[in-house]
Amino acid sequence: MGLIHLREGDAAYPGALSQYLGDNAPSSVAALGNLEALKHNRLALFCSVKCPAKLILQTHDLAHALVQAGATVMGGFHSPVEKECLRILLRGSQPVIICPARSLRKLRIPKDWKKPFDERRLLFLSPFPDNRHRGDSAMALYRNRLVAALADRAFIPYAGPASKTEQLCREILAWNKPVYTFTHTSNENLITLGVRLLAPGEEVDITRPSLERS
Repeated sequence: MGLIHLREGDAAYPGALSQYLGDNAPSSVAALGNLEALKHNRLALFCSVKCPAKLILQTHDLAHALVQAGATVMGGFHSPVEKECLRILLRGSQPVIICPARSLRKLRIPKDWKKPFDERRLLFLSPFPDNRHRGDSAMALYRNRLVAALADRAFIPYAGPASKTEQLCREILAWNKPVYTFTHTSNENLITLGVRLLAPGEEVDITRPSLERS
């Protein structure tokens, strides 16, 4: 599986990017891995760097439930909570979509990612030119918007008040996409915005359309 470029106008180019990002949609997206993952129901994961301990444990349990449910999860997997979730997700048998905040041209796949990649469970996506080998904060923000645009729904275990993650949450909600979080006093800012609460026992159903009608 070699690096390919999905150009705007091509049949394989994800239409959701133009739909949600408009004029800010990338003209081309680099892809490495199994594109079939884009045909699955996709859950985006975002979490602020600092996260309350209880929510870290709950997110850890959620990641295991998502593996059992065979859910396709996508994200940049940059914050500590996101990284831990990725470690758990890669142990499963379901697809995972990783979107680095840099180009894929010189991407080195870590040793513990090679098995799922060889099993065609991993897809890497990047909207950045081949010469952008190092990410920065602006690229990370754009990457997160791309992930949100491609996802069918999002889960945010924690977003600090007035943080960039909270601002992203506002944008996803404005797109009328479902966003979920845990019940916790630290998530009052998200609950006030209209984020849906994930009730106990619903973890394995988070990617099912029936949950959205509740």
